[in-house]
Amino acid sequence: MELENKVALVTGASKGIGRAIALQLARNGVHVALVARNADLLQHVAQQIEALGVRALPIAADIRLESEIVSAVHRTVKTFNRLDILVNNAGIGKFHSIAEMPTQAWDEMFELNMRGLFLMTRECLPHLRRSSESAVINIASLAAKNVFKTGGGYAATKHAVLAFSRCLMLEERQNGVRVLAICPGSVDTDFFDTETSGRAHFMQPQDVADSILTMLHLPQRAMMSEIDIRPSNPAKA
Repeated sequence: MELENKVALVTGASKGIGRAIALQLARNGVHVALVARNADLLQHVAQQIEALGVRALPIAADIRLESEIVSAVHRTVKTFNRLDILVNNAGIGKFHSIAEMPTQAWDEMFELNMRGLFLMTRECLPHLRRSSESAVINIASLAAKNVFKTGGGYAATKHAVLAFSRCLMLEERQNGVRVLAICPGSVDTDFFDTETSGRAHFMQPQDVADSILTMLHLPQRAMMSEIDIRPSNPAKA
């Protein structure tokens, strides 16, 4: 894929993995629509992107809400007149045993991690199909494949993202839309509550961004549909 002057929409773009992906795309000449709830953080990322010589469009939106998703996609296409890459990164994790899982926590994870991802993808697909080279990148998790105690809700949402991505890949490759589900292990972001001193073995958000770039740089005839990425030595502190 020739990335220069392509347009990407990245959700959860204000920090962590989403921010790293947005900046990495910008370094490769991609104009980026940045979607998240925190307008101040988005503005800071937008300034960093524009300093790289490409355009940024910060959009403060809650992708649990269909109307705000529709508005965000409309603003992106109206501003850039195209859309080539969608990165569904926004997500949350709430960790409880299943016996003690609050209904609200369960619903919040499925609303954002799965329903919001579905709605954003569906809204973007007509525009992605019009591009000669386009991609949907869904940030899943190794939790989609390797479950753990207190992860019943979170792992279920990420397993759903993986199944959704596999179906989407089969449906959309005939339309020129490549689909990637990337499953990171432990990444050093504020997603975790652990002390920073205990994260020496974690991956960095840039590692995930670099993996996505590798997929995008493949020729259009080839596609990585699923990537697992994990710390090289998780036992090393």
